[in-house]
Amino acid sequence: MLNKMPELSIIILNYNTKELLVNCLKSLSRVAQEVDFEVIISDNGSTDDSLKAVKVLGDLSFNLKIQENQENLGFAKGNNAAKGLCAGKYILFLNSDTEVYSGTLKQTLAYLKENPQVGVVTCKQVMPDGKIDPDSRRSFPTPWIAFTHFSYLDRIFPQSKIFAQYWYGYRSEDEVFEIDVCQGAYFLTRKSVLDGVGWFSDDYFLDGEDIDLSWKIKEKGLKIIYYPLVSILHIKKATKKTIKNHRYIRAGVDSMEIFYRKYLWRRYPLVVNWLVILGIKLIKLLRSIRRIIKL
Repeated sequence: MLNKMPELSIIILNYNTKELLVNCLKSLSRVAQEVDFEVIISDNGSTDDSLKAVKVLGDLSFNLKIQENQENLGFAKGNNAAKGLCAGKYILFLNSDTEVYSGTLKQTLAYLKENPQVGVVTCKQVMPDGKIDPDSRRSFPTPWIAFTHFSYLDRIFPQSKIFAQYWYGYRSEDEVFEIDVCQGAYFLTRKSVLDGVGWFSDDYFLDGEDIDLSWKIKEKGLKIIYYPLVSILHIKKATKKTIKNHRYIRAGVDSMEIFYRKYLWRRYPLVVNWLVILGIKLIKLLRSIRRIIKL
């Protein structure tokens, strides 16, 4: 273990993803010479011996801290629980189902340092099939953008400026540009920015918290940048597969309503608002039916 003060604190939330977590840590160990960083594992009461597996890994070439939560606090509270352990000026929220490639930490951190008007930087997130994770870059889910997304119009017209705004389908996946939402899988920012906006909102259990945090940061006049010149591997939805409780499964739909009521309700006429809420309720119903059918 190393004891010097790091400039970057990497927070990894874990819930029963032992093998993925170990692989993520090994990937960070391989790039430890690029940046002075520490890793903080915030464990949400895992029962798969994740922490035992981590503790027997030996020297990982970086300082490792562990925050043991007694239960599954969800994504927002689980990440926030690591706040008091962070020694770095910069914070990276990193999913346990990722592997970091050479150059990614170094280049994204350098970009953030060189651009004071930028509050968050993310990279290209590549899935195991070699395709980009479309959630690497997202727009805020306004009524129109949400409608085109959940009606699949953005998949039918994937390069349309009208219908494909949610995932920026009309922009090259290799282009550096400003986006609305940075996915929590690789969310690099300054600790001062997080302290200024209150970190993740506890209103969300799972999903939506990265959209909320992105909104708060952009309200401060800071930019969120998609920087695809470097990348990570993202094994999508690995943590969610470990969550079986029905309340947790429907939490993603609940977050849509939470976000809309917090930030968008006052911006639209009442008829639009009720149509949006009706659509969210319908999505929740359809997902519940689909889950019952699969049982």
